[in-house]
Formats: sequence, C-alpha cells, structure tokens
Amino acid sequence: MLVGLSRWGIVRELRSAEPVVRLLVLTQLAFNVGFFMVLPYLSVHLADDLGLAAAAVGLALGIRTFSQQGLFVVGGTLADRYGVKRVVLAGCALRVAGFLGLAVADSAVAVFAATALTGFAAALFSPAVESALAREAGELETAGGTSRVDAFALFSVGGQIGAFSGPLVGTLLLLVDFRAACLAAAAVFVLILLAHARWLPARPAAHAGERLLAGWREVLSNRTFLLFAVAYSSQLVAYNQLYLLLPLEVERAWGSQAPLGWLFAASSLLVVAAQLPVTAWCRRLRVEQVLPAGFVGMSLAFVVVGLTAPAGAVGGAGLLPAVVFVVLLTVGEMVAMPFARDLVPRLAAERRLGTYFGVLSSLSGVAVLLASTAIGALVQAAPGDGLGAAAPWLVAGALPLVSAVVLTRLLPGLRAARR
Repeated sequence: MLVGLSRWGIVRELRSAEPVVRLLVLTQLAFNVGFFMVLPYLSVHLADDLGLAAAAVGLALGIRTFSQQGLFVVGGTLADRYGVKRVVLAGCALRVAGFLGLAVADSAVAVFAATALTGFAAALFSPAVESALAREAGELETAGGTSRVDAFALFSVGGQIGAFSGPLVGTLLLLVDFRAACLAAAAVFVLILLAHARWLPARPAAHAGERLLAGWREVLSNRTFLLFAVAYSSQLVAYNQLYLLLPLEVERAWGSQAPLGWLFAASSLLVVAAQLPVTAWCRRLRVEQVLPAGFVGMSLAFVVVGLTAPAGAVGGAGLLPAVVFVVLLTVGEMVAMPFARDLVPRLAAERRLGTYFGVLSSLSGVAVLLASTAIGALVQAAPGDGLGAAAPWLVAGALPLVSAVVLTRLLPGLRAARR
C-alpha cells in the first residue's frame, strides 16, 4: 500500500509539506477514520440493538447532522475569537465524549445526547482546522512554500483515505460489537487531541477581545462572498445525492444495493489516485475557468443518468450510467474543490477565516436540507418510469449548472482570485 501511495505522490507530498500542513492533512485523515468507523453503522445499531423506532433513528441522525453542519458557523466564530488550538482541542474532547456516550447509551435520550455531542464536536474542529490550513498554507505560499491550492488538494486526499479505510476498520470491530467500534473511535480522537496539544502552534486568536457577533456582521456584509457561498452550496447538494438518488438508481438497475459499496470505494480511490495530478494540471488555468468547469462536470454526471433513466435498462447495462455518474461527479469535485477552498480566504481578505469557512459550510448545510427535501418529494411524486424517472436527476443536475453560470459571471472581476 505504501509503495502505491508513493507512486501517486501522496507520501512524497506529505514528506515535503511543512510540518503544520502535514499535521492538518493527517488530522483530516484521522478524523474520517474515527468518524466512519462508527457512523455508517449507527442506524442499524439503533434499530436492531436498541430497538428504537424508525422515527427515533431518523431523529437521531437528523440531530447529528444539524449539530454538525448547521453549527459550523459557531465553531468558526469561536476559532476566530479564542484561537484555533483551543477550539480544536475542545472539539476533539467532545467527540471522545460523544463516542463514549454512544458506547454506553441504552435509551433514546442518551442516544440523542451522544449524537449531538459527536456532531457539535465536528462543528468546532472542522472550520477551525480548515481556517488553520488556509492561514498556514497562505503564509507559506507567500514565502515560496507549498501553494494553498495544493495544500487543500492534499487535504482532500487525506480525507478520502480516511473515509475509505474507516468503514473497513469499523466492519472488523463490529465482529466484536458496536461498543468496540465506538471505543476504538474514541481512542483515535484521544490520539488526535494529544497530537494537536503537542504540535499545533498556539497562535494568538486573530480577533480576541472582539464581540462574537462582530464577525458575522462582517461576513454577511460581504455580498461577493455570500453569492459565491450560495453558488458553492450546490456542490454539497450534488454530493449528497450519492446517498439519496444513487441508491435508488442502483436498486432499480441491479435489484439490490449490493454494488453501492463498490461505487463509494471507487469514488474514494479515484480521489486518492488522481486528486494531486488533476490539481497540478488545473493550476495551468485561471480560477475563473477551473471552478465553472468543475461544476459543469458535476452537472453532466446527473444529465447522464437523467437521459438514460427513461430506457429502464437493468443489469450491467442499467448500472453503467450510475458508474459514469460517480466518476463524473468525483472528477468535477476534484477539479473545483481545492480552488474553491483557496478562494474563501481571498474573498475574506485573509480575515476571520474561521467565521468565513463556518458560514460557507452552514449555508451548504441549509441548501442540502432544502434541496434534498425537494428532490425527495419529486422522487415520490413523479412516476417511476419514462420522463418521471429522469426528472429528479435533471432537476438535481440543474443546480451545479446554475452555479457554473453564476461563477462564470462572478469570478473574472476578482483580480485577487487569479492564479
């Protein structure tokens, strides 16, 4: 495995990266290992082991999503006010407490409390880590070191390695029981906490002493950033269709969801293998070319399935459009996401990075809630064959296409964003 990673340049890039960048990339990897050891199996545990009703299971998962994605803006604001290191350590401690709580929870109330802790923990450390990476890599780039785009590309690779390996480790631990997976995940976050306590620089808070809501007013008055954030949000909407539309299409074409795990694994491995070369190639272009192209790629992924769905093919032929969807969606994200994340601090004038990244993520979370609810309603209302089968895919595909148009108009006027 290590030889393969070296061939792709990941190990080489990690070795050559500055220590803080390396720490933050490995942090993202470890975060996802710990997270995906437990969360993919949580609903089954709640239903089968604890006997919770489907509504209670859905509520628990909804609480976790809201306490994470919806509260990113809180974590980012706290990072600006009290410093990244404090907030990251607090988030790790809460994640440990959340996983320990899940290990011993035997009632709905205890489950709700533990899942809220695991979600809010991520709301603390994720925007803090992203803002730290943006700041550190930006300063290093100015001094002639690793570019911020490359740092975010490596960050994505680390996350995908964790997302791929976490469920595999969780599957092995489930041979013991769910409690073992929770305790192992808690141990992972103890190690992350100790590593950051030791090696993450304790930089002074960028906006210590200021009122907490001062940053929100600044961000909300930045109309260019808000327009970018709304356009950016379609990426998360598109990504979440891996969990809404894709399983339905796989079930229809194959008769079961058995191939779904392989498609997820293929997406992760594609990022691990190709993210760095794709980013290196895209750096030859201007950001106003790269970002719209990535969103157009995401849109084309949906169009492929939307155009073929009315035929109703099954078996291998029916599954092929789903495979193309996963590949195109993943490639579109690989093209756009490192440059989009690099653009955030530029739009923020390198200020209040925690708050800006937090607002970006929280707006995306709201967009996912609204869009996925509407797409789910469309799936239920539309006929399951003919044009009805195509409608949800074409509607979902229109969102990143609209974003591409918005970005095409927005970006050329931003001289600071030019590469």
